[in-house]
Amino acid sequence: IAQLLRKTGKPVIVVGNKIDDPSQETRLFDLYELGFENVVGVSSAHGRNIGELLDMVLPHITEFPYIEENDDEIRLAIVGRPNVGKSTLLNALAKSERVLVGDTPGTTRDSADVVVHFDKRPFRIIDTAGLRKRSKIRSSLEFYSLVRTHEAVDKSDVTVLLMQVDPLCTDQDKKIAAHVVEKGKGLVLAVNKWDTIEKSPRIGDVVRETIRREMPFVDFAPIVFVSAKSGRGLHKIPGLVSQVNENRKRRLPTDLLAKIVSESFIFEQMPTDKKGRRLSIYKCAQIGTEPPHFEFIVNDTTIVNTSFERHAYRMLRNMAEFEGAPIRISWRRATKSVKKSRRP
Repeated sequence: IAQLLRKTGKPVIVVGNKIDDPSQETRLFDLYELGFENVVGVSSAHGRNIGELLDMVLPHITEFPYIEENDDEIRLAIVGRPNVGKSTLLNALAKSERVLVGDTPGTTRDSADVVVHFDKRPFRIIDTAGLRKRSKIRSSLEFYSLVRTHEAVDKSDVTVLLMQVDPLCTDQDKKIAAHVVEKGKGLVLAVNKWDTIEKSPRIGDVVRETIRREMPFVDFAPIVFVSAKSGRGLHKIPGLVSQVNENRKRRLPTDLLAKIVSESFIFEQMPTDKKGRRLSIYKCAQIGTEPPHFEFIVNDTTIVNTSFERHAYRMLRNMAEFEGAPIRISWRRATKSVKKSRRP
């Protein structure tokens, strides 16, 4: 990366993150070996040296383009495999034929933004061609559609993954969902063409259980049964999207996070390393939103195991409403000063 940046001839500022106090400045020495003059150490979690970084950046910005943004607007991507009904859903939500729809998979070739209002709140809906396996891409036009689908997810606040019962939870569905989670976007799972399903007393429960079993990595996402063609269940989507968007922005108060550390981590057996050292948690801080990101300060990050990480994940979800929002958890080794301050 350094070599590529050097070839551009552009000004480069090397930023070392997680430099929480002056004693850690020595960690920046290795960054100078990249050969760039401007190096600064910051702590994004605590705001240390952010002002200094901005002072270094501003002289290189010659003009500030005006970008009109609507903070109240929710950006919604509608994604799914080909011929699952994405364009029909968009048209139903927009109450107009805004996108070309056909029976052949891939009929919709491009993405189009449509702004609609629900309860006086604007939704910018991005409709796309379906994600598909690269081996199945037979034309540059289809490849372009795939790229635009990724871009739509990346630009969205919340993504509706449109699925159907037959077949349910395909490899493509799972890959699309994984891409949404990787990008930290809100997620709603919508099962389409529900009006064509032969009904039985437990069909809804069976489909829901199948999705949870086949796609456990999105167990936080709400599931809604709809028919884009008949309009059944569509009234639920705007409310779900709005709630998921709020959950994705949620920030927990410091006292609640302190309670998580002091009271909630009652674990049958805290993890230990090979030497018998027990994991100690000193602090939990929320270092980001969209999606919510929590950092645990511990005595040794190598002691954290998968079982305990799942426990931490469950505790955070139980403490607040995060439905539809992925959660990030990271672990950081405590400094000597933090460890010393916690000693009796």
